[in-house]
Amino acid sequence: QVQLVESGGGLVQAGGSLRLSCAASGTVFSIDVMGWYRQAPGKQRELVAIISVGGSAKYPDSVKGRFTISRDNAKNTVDLQMDSLKPEDTAVYYCNALSRAPGGAMDYWGKGTLVTVSS
Repeated sequence: QVQLVESGGGLVQAGGSLRLSCAASGTVFSIDVMGWYRQAPGKQRELVAIISVGGSAKYPDSVKGRFTISRDNAKNTVDLQMDSLKPEDTAVYYCNALSRAPGGAMDYWGKGTLVTVSS
Protein backbone atom coordinates (compact mmCIF):
# COMPACT_ATOMS: atom_id res chain seq x y z
CA GLN A 1 0.00 0.00 0.00
CA VAL A 2 1.10 3.55 -0.75
CA GLN A 3 -0.21 6.63 1.02
CA LEU A 4 0.02 10.06 -0.58
CA VAL A 5 -0.44 13.38 1.20
CA GLU A 6 -0.60 16.66 -0.69
CA SER A 7 0.09 20.14 0.61
CA GLY A 8 0.52 23.65 -0.72
CA GLY A 9 -2.82 24.55 -2.23
CA GLY A 10 -4.51 27.87 -1.66
CA LEU A 11 -5.77 31.10 -3.17
CA VAL A 12 -3.61 33.09 -5.58
CA GLN A 13 -4.18 35.89 -8.05
CA ALA A 14 -3.85 35.34 -11.76
CA GLY A 15 -0.23 35.55 -12.80
CA GLY A 16 0.97 34.33 -9.45
CA SER A 17 2.71 31.12 -8.39
CA LEU A 18 2.07 28.20 -6.08
CA ARG A 19 4.08 25.10 -5.23
CA LEU A 20 2.37 21.84 -4.42
CA SER A 21 4.09 19.01 -2.60
CA CYS A 22 3.22 15.36 -2.22
CA ALA A 23 4.81 12.96 0.23
CA ALA A 24 4.57 9.21 -0.29
CA SER A 25 4.79 6.58 2.43
CA GLY A 26 4.23 2.84 2.69
CA THR A 27 5.60 0.51 0.02
CA VAL A 28 7.40 3.34 -1.75
CA PHE A 29 9.98 1.00 -3.29
CA SER A 30 7.29 -0.16 -5.72
CA ILE A 31 6.48 3.32 -7.04
CA ASP A 32 7.24 3.92 -10.70
CA VAL A 33 5.65 6.99 -12.28
CA MET A 34 4.36 9.83 -10.11
CA GLY A 35 2.25 12.71 -11.19
CA TRP A 36 -0.31 15.38 -10.64
CA TYR A 37 -3.87 15.50 -11.93
CA ARG A 38 -6.61 18.05 -11.44
CA GLN A 39 -10.36 18.18 -11.47
CA ALA A 40 -12.32 21.37 -11.91
CA PRO A 41 -16.01 21.61 -10.91
CA GLY A 42 -18.17 19.84 -13.45
CA LYS A 43 -15.21 18.49 -15.39
CA GLN A 44 -13.34 15.22 -15.62
CA ARG A 45 -10.04 14.66 -13.89
CA GLU A 46 -7.18 15.55 -16.24
CA LEU A 47 -3.44 15.05 -16.35
CA VAL A 48 -1.26 17.97 -15.27
CA ALA A 49 2.21 16.43 -15.20
CA ILE A 50 3.92 13.08 -14.78
CA ILE A 51 7.51 12.17 -13.99
CA SER A 52 9.38 8.88 -14.16
CA VAL A 53 11.82 7.50 -11.61
CA GLY A 54 14.60 8.75 -13.87
CA GLY A 55 13.20 12.28 -13.96
CA SER A 56 11.65 12.31 -17.42
CA ALA A 57 8.61 14.62 -17.33
CA LYS A 58 5.61 15.13 -19.58
CA TYR A 59 3.00 17.87 -19.64
CA PRO A 60 -0.15 18.61 -21.62
CA ASP A 61 -0.10 21.74 -23.77
CA SER A 62 -2.38 23.54 -21.31
CA VAL A 63 0.37 23.79 -18.68
CA LYS A 64 3.56 23.32 -20.68
CA GLY A 65 6.00 26.15 -20.02
CA ARG A 66 4.15 27.25 -16.87
CA PHE A 67 4.27 24.19 -14.62
CA THR A 68 7.31 22.16 -13.58
CA ILE A 69 7.20 18.79 -11.89
CA SER A 70 10.13 17.52 -9.84
CA ARG A 71 10.81 14.43 -7.83
CA ASP A 72 13.09 13.46 -4.96
CA ASN A 73 13.38 9.68 -4.91
CA ALA A 74 15.37 9.70 -1.67
CA LYS A 75 12.63 11.61 0.15
CA ASN A 76 9.75 10.01 -1.76
CA THR A 77 8.29 13.35 -2.70
CA VAL A 78 6.99 14.94 -5.87
CA ASP A 79 6.46 18.67 -6.26
CA LEU A 80 4.61 20.80 -8.76
CA GLN A 81 5.78 24.37 -9.29
CA MET A 82 2.99 26.37 -10.90
CA ASP A 83 3.81 29.76 -12.40
CA SER A 84 1.80 32.25 -14.44
CA LEU A 85 -1.37 30.80 -13.02
CA LYS A 86 -4.66 31.42 -14.80
CA PRO A 87 -8.25 31.31 -13.49
CA GLU A 88 -8.78 28.18 -15.57
CA ASP A 89 -6.14 26.42 -13.45
CA THR A 90 -8.60 26.49 -10.56
CA ALA A 91 -9.23 22.90 -9.49
CA VAL A 92 -8.57 20.27 -6.89
CA TYR A 93 -5.10 18.89 -7.55
CA TYR A 94 -4.41 15.24 -6.83
CA CYS A 95 -1.10 13.47 -6.41
CA ASN A 96 -0.84 10.10 -8.14
CA ALA A 97 1.59 7.20 -7.86
CA LEU A 98 1.75 4.16 -10.10
CA SER A 99 2.98 1.14 -8.17
CA ARG A 100 4.44 -1.84 -9.98
CA ALA A 101 4.39 -4.56 -7.34
CA PRO A 102 4.76 -8.27 -8.15
CA GLY A 103 0.99 -8.62 -7.91
CA GLY A 104 0.43 -6.08 -10.64
CA ALA A 105 0.25 -2.35 -11.28
CA MET A 106 -1.91 -0.19 -9.06
CA ASP A 107 -2.77 3.50 -8.97
CA TYR A 108 -2.74 5.40 -5.71
CA TRP A 109 -4.26 8.81 -5.11
CA GLY A 110 -4.00 11.50 -2.50
CA LYS A 111 -7.07 13.25 -1.13
CA GLY A 112 -6.37 16.39 -3.13
CA THR A 113 -5.57 20.02 -2.43
CA LEU A 114 -7.61 22.95 -3.69
CA VAL A 115 -6.02 25.60 -5.89
CA THR A 116 -8.07 28.72 -6.57
CA VAL A 117 -6.84 31.34 -9.02
CA SER A 118 -8.70 34.64 -8.90
CA SER A 119 -8.90 36.99 -11.87
